[in-house]
Amino acid sequence: MTTVLFPGTFDPIHYGHINIARRAADLFDEVVVAVYAREQKNILFPPEQRLALAKEALKDIKNISITAYTGLTVKFAKKIDATAIVRGLRVFSDFEYEFRMALANNRLEPSIDVIALITNEEHTFLSSTTVREIAALGGDVSSMVPKHVQEALQNRFQELGEGQKIVPLTSLRD
Repeated sequence: MTTVLFPGTFDPIHYGHINIARRAADLFDEVVVAVYAREQKNILFPPEQRLALAKEALKDIKNISITAYTGLTVKFAKKIDATAIVRGLRVFSDFEYEFRMALANNRLEPSIDVIALITNEEHTFLSSTTVREIAALGGDVSSMVPKHVQEALQNRFQELGEGQKIVPLTSLRD
């Protein structure tokens, strides 16, 4: 049985993530979607909520399990007997970053491969940062995330109020 790890912060999970997870599930026996659970600056949702949102988004895929983890991703992959780490690529800059990370992970754990899946064209613009910023500014993210994630975003920004500093704004507000 081939197990692969699909790690990320998933803050929040969006259709690009879901697309990569579904495609990985078509290719491998078991996909472990791992939500990085260490508290970090500029993270909108706490780990437990990111985990719950991912579980809901992927609940219909039988060979996907969702868990939380901390520490080195490659060490977690080894711990769960994954043979590879799955990553999604959207644009050229993703490749450069993922290439460097794959080389570093190979240095740490040569038995774990990295498999990059190129996202479907309609998801190339999607990132969790973009989703958070649009939602923070009251924009419609219904084409980017499932309904339960959209509702969680709306609720979270209502909780935080106008002065929130979790989402650094770029050019979308201008």
